[in-house]
Amino acid sequence: MRIAVVRPNGSPLVTPIWFLHEDGAIYFTPRARSEWFDCLRHDARVALCIDEQPLPYRKVIVEGRAELVYDVGNDDRWREQYRRIASRYVPPAAADAYVRNTINEPRGLYRVRLDSATVRTWRMPLTDEPQEGIWHSRYYQDPAITFEQ
Repeated sequence: MRIAVVRPNGSPLVTPIWFLHEDGAIYFTPRARSEWFDCLRHDARVALCIDEQPLPYRKVIVEGRAELVYDVGNDDRWREQYRRIASRYVPPAAADAYVRNTINEPRGLYRVRLDSATVRTWRMPLTDEPQEGIWHSRYYQDPAITFEQ
């Protein structure tokens, strides 16, 4: 996933991050010294982009406000959630080692609640689905165009 945040001077900052979708929210963990953590402390507005490269090219865009669930210094209170985040990206044994090896690097835990965010999703049609009308109607200059199957 990539997160876009707003720097104090108003310019955007985009960075790839690890995340976890759980309990109707997207969770992520900035390191205490990361620029994007500072940005979130200044302005909680975010845009999240999750996309897959293989067909059917599923994509999700989330725009909302990030909520600080646990600030730096409370890492022990959400260590298991941190392990679940790491396990999405590396095998379980490696995730355990990653958590152990970074235990002294403080982080915060943020979430974006999906019920209070703007969420847009899309994907290409599967092979047995019609190919026409895959875009939103506003993108077509001539809605009468037909598509080959």
